[in-house]
Amino acid sequence: MAKRLPDSSAVRLDDPWYDALATGWGEMAGDGGGAPVPVVSPAARPGERAGPSPDAAAGIYLEVQRSAAFQEVRRSYRRFAVPAVIAFLVWYLAYVVAATALPGLMARPVAGAVNVAMLAGLAQFLTTFLLTWAYTHHARLRRDGAALDLRWTVFEQQRSLQTDAYDSAAEAER
Repeated sequence: MAKRLPDSSAVRLDDPWYDALATGWGEMAGDGGGAPVPVVSPAARPGERAGPSPDAAAGIYLEVQRSAAFQEVRRSYRRFAVPAVIAFLVWYLAYVVAATALPGLMARPVAGAVNVAMLAGLAQFLTTFLLTWAYTHHARLRRDGAALDLRWTVFEQQRSLQTDAYDSAAEAER
């Protein structure tokens, strides 16, 4: 017995824009000239109906930006990013100041040819990787789910807006 495929309208993807990369962007013309193919918006193509107005689409983004969910995503980002950036800059400046103001301390040998300055410099790299990991971990746990929900909200509102615009254009043609 053949397996039945699910209805494509019922399938929800993890990301509504997974395949909405810039179509035509960076593609070369087939004439070998190396010039990028110009992308023409659907509204600019002759013989086709125009989509929703840019003002209506902008209204969706403004509505989402004013929403409590968006504000919470931004607040969560700022609560992590601002202290992390300040701490890293203080640590970096402390290293630079110590290297210039305390050359005796920085030149103190720790093990063989390795001195305090070398260990502090390597610690700069380590803290960069640690901060990157902490940022991605924080984003994954605290912001990505809410941001994806906001993306879906925008996607569904845009789809609804486009459907309404095309339906009204079809009615006007009749």
